[in-house]
Amino acid sequence: MKIYTKTGDKGKTALIGGRVDKDHVRVEAYGTMDELNSFVGKAMTELDEVLFKDILFDLEAIQNELFDGGTDLANVMKERHYKLSEEPIEVLEKRIDKLMEEAPPLERFILPGGSTASATLHIARTVARRAERQTVTLMKVEENVPATVQKYLNRLSDYFFVAARIVNKRLNVPDNEYVRSAKVFRTDDKSKKSGE
Repeated sequence: MKIYTKTGDKGKTALIGGRVDKDHVRVEAYGTMDELNSFVGKAMTELDEVLFKDILFDLEAIQNELFDGGTDLANVMKERHYKLSEEPIEVLEKRIDKLMEEAPPLERFILPGGSTASATLHIARTVARRAERQTVTLMKVEENVPATVQKYLNRLSDYFFVAARIVNKRLNVPDNEYVRSAKVFRTDDKSKKSGE
């Protein structure tokens, strides 16, 4: 089979049940989820299979869930059967809580960096935030956009923040703190999040 079809040469692309301009907000949203999936794949290549077995397991599931969510955003059929359920959101919450038990105390904002894999996970975090913003925009302009996708992306960015810190910890690499900041988190604060 040929990889190119030439059907998009006039600036249109196919959805599930329709066609739109390639710069349509719907395409921006699910396209950003595809970009995010690529960064997840990159992070996976940077993680040791033994030391990060649990995180690699999470990331493999996340790649499939991102594909499901992107498919849901691309679906404009009148009768829609969405793939992404609430269950992966609940799983992410449990994993965040579990990883937080391992995370070192957090006092200041964290700058992306440290180890290579941690930096990549921080990129994934910011791309997840962008995908979430674009999904919210889509929800404002079109009906029947699955809210589960937005909620999943919100939780996912929190997961990437915590996972990035755990990667540094297990590699004995210190987090890159924003040193110009005062101490904004209490060391006993169990609600350490990425800030949004």
